[in-house]
Amino acid sequence: MIVPSILNANLLNLKTDLQELENLDIEMIHVDIMDGNFVPNISFGSSFVEAIAQETTLKQDIHLMVQNPERIIDQLLEIQPAGITFHYEATHDSFRLLEKIKSKGVKAGIALNPGTSYEAIEAAIMAADRVLVMTVNPGFGGQSFIKPMLHKVRKLDLTKQINQYSYQIEVDGGVNEQTIALCRDAGADEFVVGSYIFNETDLTKPVSKLRNILGSEQ
Repeated sequence: MIVPSILNANLLNLKTDLQELENLDIEMIHVDIMDGNFVPNISFGSSFVEAIAQETTLKQDIHLMVQNPERIIDQLLEIQPAGITFHYEATHDSFRLLEKIKSKGVKAGIALNPGTSYEAIEAAIMAADRVLVMTVNPGFGGQSFIKPMLHKVRKLDLTKQINQYSYQIEVDGGVNEQTIALCRDAGADEFVVGSYIFNETDLTKPVSKLRNILGSEQ
């Protein structure tokens, strides 16, 4: 599944872009929430998530790049996005937070920074609906893909198959026409794509090109 990241969108044109994504049968968008602490950048908040929910039928995949995500989880759960993913590095009890999110009927995800090993989250992934592998250092869009992160994707895919887990493997960062097939072949299910899509004035072209590479309508 291609999941456009609106971090790279022109916010002054966002309503039009969301409508265009709907017309392209995109199912879900990726919304990054940053606090200027866990990562140096600051982006959207819960009020922005709520505003988007009122303007579009697109599902929202919320990515929390914040320290102590427990502080804002309740606000987001009230909005009922499709999914909320937090960083393993940002909390002391990943398993408990995953369970809390799921208890409200929202898909729960856990994310890994490039410098964090797969083994760090091995005990928690059984509770996850989504595992997000960062293929760039988090905080800013438009960075280059870190190819060694594909090894984590392969490990997650193997663990999923061996244990019959049901989590989706998502990759985020530097995903474009050169890298999306590498991610798919490593075992990724969901592909967060930002600047490659939103650097174009016509979103149809990049979305169609990625779908052709994947051999998919998603």
